[in-house]
Amino acid sequence: MRLESIELTNFRNIRSLSLEAAPGVNVIYGENAQGKTNLTEAIWMFTGAKSFRGAKDKEMVRFGESSCKSEIQFASALREQTAKIEIFSADTASGFAEEKRSKQVSLNGVTLDSASELAGQFYAVVFSPAHLSLVREGPAVRRKFLDTAIGQIMPRYEHYLREYQRILTQRNALLKDLERFPQLSQTLEIWDESFAKAAAAVTFCRARYVSRIQPLASAVYDGISSGKEKFELSYQCGIKQPHEKTKDYMKEFFMRELKETYRGDIERGATLCGPHRDDLELLVNGMPMRLYGSQGQQRSGVLALKMAECSMVEEVTSETPVVLLDDVMSELDAGRRDYLLNHLENRQVFVTCCDDESFRGLKQGKSFLIHGGELVRTGDFA
Repeated sequence: MRLESIELTNFRNIRSLSLEAAPGVNVIYGENAQGKTNLTEAIWMFTGAKSFRGAKDKEMVRFGESSCKSEIQFASALREQTAKIEIFSADTASGFAEEKRSKQVSLNGVTLDSASELAGQFYAVVFSPAHLSLVREGPAVRRKFLDTAIGQIMPRYEHYLREYQRILTQRNALLKDLERFPQLSQTLEIWDESFAKAAAAVTFCRARYVSRIQPLASAVYDGISSGKEKFELSYQCGIKQPHEKTKDYMKEFFMRELKETYRGDIERGATLCGPHRDDLELLVNGMPMRLYGSQGQQRSGVLALKMAECSMVEEVTSETPVVLLDDVMSELDAGRRDYLLNHLENRQVFVTCCDDESFRGLKQGKSFLIHGGELVRTGDFA
């Protein structure tokens, strides 16, 4: 997988930018708040996922403009392709169907129903300081990591997840009505069957994904720590050894869980079991990294997790994903920085930083100076 070029118009603080990328390392540098991360974010959007910064679509549109446009030319193992994304401001899109009118997406000139249909077309893995929240914050952040990573290599997972969230929302609404309309309890039983099936599909995919990246992440961490520490992942869903269980087993498990939490669900007006409450636990030397890991260990753990994600994309799709490193080199010491770069051989990389001096020893690559949302200088590493 290789990004050959990208063109942006009115994307955040970037009025107009056109960039032709090198097949190796692309260093995007400049002072803070000049548009480096915006460029990285624009590339990431073509994976079909949401912004890795948690931003809403309308926030991508440059202030005072009615829309923004992004277009990339990229090459996969199969062919050369083109993808476009146009996002309309809230005022422009008002009165129209939300997804189809607030964002228009096309692939090779064919209009797609939604941006999620780009999943499985353009592959990328992004690593930014914000990803330290994978260790430091709550389970929702780690669930989002799993859902985004799985969605890239298994586009149908997005359907499973949407279906589960739809059923969960309907079931919770019904639970809130039961106090006033107890006769609806029979309807709840129907929703429980659908809920258990959808929950099993999501849990099945997550558990198997974690079991597959576990040895990959452990190997990377072993290299970072020179074998001095052990890194492990554990998917916490209430089922022992979930990666060994079938979907039917999981469905029955959730049916039992729903019966056990029935009274609590009604009292709370919310569903107390299911994959929306699961967690991905990161362990260092058998202890929770969130509680006992040092800052260096936490950075190493996230780095190992993202590198494992990268290897997983390559293993499943036979495509080498584009690697996006947003302002992470300053967060890593020299040893971790060198390890990271040495394990990015034969991959196209986009790295943002304040200056390009650290990369002057590269034999292949380009540097791009961004200032005020404009590309003001391009250089080649020799």
